[in-house]
Formats: sequence, structure tokens, C-alpha cells
Amino acid sequence: MNLPDMDQRPESDIVIYDGECRFCQAQVARLNWFANGRLTFVSLHDERVAARFAQLSREQLMEQMYVVAFDGRQYGGAAALRYLSRRLPRLWFAAPLLHIPFSLPFWQWLYGLVARHRYRIAGKSVSCDGDACRIHVDKSSR
Repeated sequence: MNLPDMDQRPESDIVIYDGECRFCQAQVARLNWFANGRLTFVSLHDERVAARFAQLSREQLMEQMYVVAFDGRQYGGAAALRYLSRRLPRLWFAAPLLHIPFSLPFWQWLYGLVARHRYRIAGKSVSCDGDACRIHVDKSSR
């Protein structure tokens, strides 16, 4: 998958996603189309993420996608989708629904539900080392 890299466009918002998750890869490819060149992307498994975004733990990054805005603000999960619905003209159709007053907890719950089951939905693009997948596979059976 050929996505714009964060080092190529330092002035862009950065999407940090699970690059080993097939479901996530498909959604990021779709998001790249919606972004029309306004976003850059990096897998949470890329060593640059730990160095550049040390304030985000690996566990946080495994739980949800993050968008780091060009001004340094961070949005995770449904809040990231909300932010992108305001920033990307092709996503404006989703903004009214995502911004219903007091609805963020519901969207965050729904996002978390899908995120916990993402490996069961589409699998991983690489084999699991040790118990790397067990975290999400075990959680999704709860």
C-alpha cells in the first residue's frame, strides 16, 4: 500500500494506525482517498512512532487509531473520526451525525467494539509472534 509518509509532508496531520491489521489497512486506504492528499500515514509498528510520539503508549495505539494534528493535538478513535469529518471536505457528510450533542461516548463505544474485533473481522497481514494477537483475539471473545 503506497500511502503518503509523515516525513514527506511534515505540515500534514498524521494518522497512526495498525499497519499489520488487514481491516485497518483497508480503512486507511479508503481514508487516504477521502483525504485527497491532506493526510500522512504511519503504522504504529514503525520505530519512528515510538521515538516521535513517546506520549502515546503502545497499548493506546493498539486500542485505537490516532490522528496527530499539524499543531500537535491528538485525537483517538471516534474523536479522530470526528476531527477528520471537519477537516476533510469529502467527509463532511458524516459530520452532522458524528457531532450530535453528547453522542461521542456512543461513537467511542462503537469504535472500540470494532477495534477490539478487527483481527477477527479481517485478520493480520503478518503472522503473530508469541502472543501479539492474543491481546485482541482474547478481548474480542469477552
